[in-house]
Amino acid sequence: MNTKEQIIHWSTVDCGQWPLYAAQTKKGLCYVGSPGQSYEEFEASIRKRFPQAFLVKSEETLKIYTDELREYFEGTRQSFSFPIDIKGTPFQEEIWKALKQIPYGNTYSYSDIAERIQKPKAVRAVGTAIGANPVLITIPCHRVIGKNGAITGYRGGIEMKQYLLQLESQHKEEKLLSCSRK
Repeated sequence: MNTKEQIIHWSTVDCGQWPLYAAQTKKGLCYVGSPGQSYEEFEASIRKRFPQAFLVKSEETLKIYTDELREYFEGTRQSFSFPIDIKGTPFQEEIWKALKQIPYGNTYSYSDIAERIQKPKAVRAVGTAIGANPVLITIPCHRVIGKNGAITGYRGGIEMKQYLLQLESQHKEEKLLSCSRK
């Protein structure tokens, strides 16, 4: 193998109605795909960020990631403990860091995110950076909605975004109810 090549392990994770591609570098999770994505689309997405990548399918290597993603979809996990290996522009990375601060079951608007990073006029740029998030779900870009409450664009599709928001809202309510009974 060429010294510039990088091994990227990948697998699919069955998250209810959506099988998703997931991939990792030796540093951590680097990609979670969109529902209905073909292998060719997955490979193209990986090659865009890792041009010298050598893709190796390995369910065992990705087990820590796929197990936690399944737990999230089952409603038993609200955050992820595994490392993430993503690179973007400094602005994108600032946005992704802000997204990780949105609590489970809550939503923020694009304007809220722009204000959190102290760039209130950068709302469109915030939306673009959110759309470039390579690890759906784990960096919760699905928790960002329009200022008017509208469910807006999502790389995973509007149907999946609505599902994720409903899932989190339902499990947040269940947790609150169980805590109030104690």
